[in-house]
Amino acid sequence: MQLLLKLILLGAVLFAVALGLLCLAEGSQPKPDGNSGAVIVLGAQVYPDGLPSPQLELRLEAALKTWQEHPRPIIVCGAQGDNEPAAEGDVMQRWLIAHGVPAGEITTDTESRNTRENLENAIALLPPGVDTVTVVTSDYHLPRALALARDLGLRGDGIGSPCKQEFWVKNHFREVLAWGKYFAEKTGILK
Repeated sequence: MQLLLKLILLGAVLFAVALGLLCLAEGSQPKPDGNSGAVIVLGAQVYPDGLPSPQLELRLEAALKTWQEHPRPIIVCGAQGDNEPAAEGDVMQRWLIAHGVPAGEITTDTESRNTRENLENAIALLPPGVDTVTVVTSDYHLPRALALARDLGLRGDGIGSPCKQEFWVKNHFREVLAWGKYFAEKTGILK
């Protein structure tokens, strides 16, 4: 029983350290300078009524703002989840068009189901000659998204949209676990 308690305590301490490192990483990402050749917007939940979830809408608002400041091609990524009426990429494209981005500036990936696939599929959709990108996602997700982008050979920066306060604990908890999976895959522990 004592060993179990020690393991639980060790797990809690390791989790707290990982959460602290994640919070530090959120604030230390390179700031966009507007010189990237394209913007990649990573998907998030679409509600059953077809509207973007608050987290997705915050990502889209950040992408729209960066496009307005420095127009360049936008790639939106995300498949259709089991409880979603349409692919995230399609919903994102419609939202951006409704907010003034010309349809010809947006390329849509509707096949990717996770961050790695988002980025892999976006790479295939980049305009010829584009070698730097700005990745737009939620603030808690940005450090890992940029690490994955670097792993895939992408150069660039990112914009982290704010996390809604009521989702902070859930999203950060999930992201700490996702970092664990990332390192396990990167080191070959998990294939």
